[in-house]
Amino acid sequence: MEGVSAYYILIGAAIIIIVSYLFNLIAKKTNVPSVILLISSGYLAKELLGFNFNEADWFLPLELLGIVGLVLIVLEAALDLELKKENLKQIGSALLVSALSLFFNTFLLAIGIQYFIGNIDWLSAIIYAIPLAITSSAIVIPSVSGLPKEKKEFLIYESTLSDILGIMFFYLLLENINENGATMIGVNIISNIGGTLILSVLLSYAMIFAFQRIRSDVKLFLFFAVLILIYDIGKLFHLSSLLMILVFGVILENRKLFFFGPLKKYLIEENVSKVLVDFKLITKESSFVVRTFFFFVLGLSITLAGVFVPKILLLTAYFMVGVYGFRWGLFKVMFRKNYFPQFLIAPRGLISVLLFFAIPIEFRINDFELGILTLSIIVTSIVMAWALVHDRLGRMGRIKRVLPLLKVVKKVGLSREDEDKTSRQSDADE
Repeated sequence: MEGVSAYYILIGAAIIIIVSYLFNLIAKKTNVPSVILLISSGYLAKELLGFNFNEADWFLPLELLGIVGLVLIVLEAALDLELKKENLKQIGSALLVSALSLFFNTFLLAIGIQYFIGNIDWLSAIIYAIPLAITSSAIVIPSVSGLPKEKKEFLIYESTLSDILGIMFFYLLLENINENGATMIGVNIISNIGGTLILSVLLSYAMIFAFQRIRSDVKLFLFFAVLILIYDIGKLFHLSSLLMILVFGVILENRKLFFFGPLKKYLIEENVSKVLVDFKLITKESSFVVRTFFFFVLGLSITLAGVFVPKILLLTAYFMVGVYGFRWGLFKVMFRKNYFPQFLIAPRGLISVLLFFAIPIEFRINDFELGILTLSIIVTSIVMAWALVHDRLGRMGRIKRVLPLLKVVKKVGLSREDEDKTSRQSDADE
């Protein structure tokens, strides 16, 4: 990158954002996820322009974009979660699916890593498996906008909860790895989650209190800065930082439920609702920009040489069969019918990359190829794209089949209406 003019970098950044916007339009029309197009364009740009990156070059940009993107994506999802009685059953189902899928996928892949890669202890295999076991909300949320409301909401809940549970599982395992006994680890995990929840609620009340009273025109990015600060400080103190972001977003969106009784007098609803509209818009816009650059940079980092390795292809095939087989069985038992395309929507993405490179040096596996990460992201995204396109075409076909019937019904209705008018006119003449 030495010797490259700042103007060229800005031109490139502007083109990437414009192209990403066009990809979003294409995604809405075709249901092909925009992230596949972004990753592909990043890879093509690297090949055409002759960029030569190694891991050290792109790890820091990916990590920074990943952290900011993670906070924004979870916040965006949390601000869309309405805690209503009719939603509780769906949230409970999403929590069960995300938890069962996470733990099953982790142990399934850990077994596969030990078998296909070889000479790996059980703990290291689990640590490597967790990032690949998480469904990426960064890919799911923008991709399912064309689905019916109930299916879309379920997938948003499931992917967001999968992110949160996966990150908590990953860091709690690393932070308690030297503890003696499962009981001690369990106590630490429960106390960590409990302490984080209490702190999250208190911070959320304090931030909403400040949120509604700051009169300055420049305040929305101030809150983003505070949220990033809270997230990073929480990580330094080994707290479940993502849970704090989720709690803040949920309390802000459902403030009337949390500001009850004597707390009501501390909520200035008019001020909050007025600012919240802009806050949601900026969150969505910022999430779009960060997500765009993250997946484009990920495309720049891809090397196909590490993908077409026999053991990587076999491990990926084994994992994909296990993941989708388990999801099919789980969805069939829980929902019995109408579970397509949901069971095929389980992409890997931002979280997988972010956690993959957060694995401590002492647990790094020299023989573990990055191709498994790349291939998992590509394959799961392609499967999701096929499912969404197939579902869209199926719904369009059903609409076309129903249209002639609707026309007949309409004609029958009109003819009956004409008969009624004629009858009324005859009665009037008489």
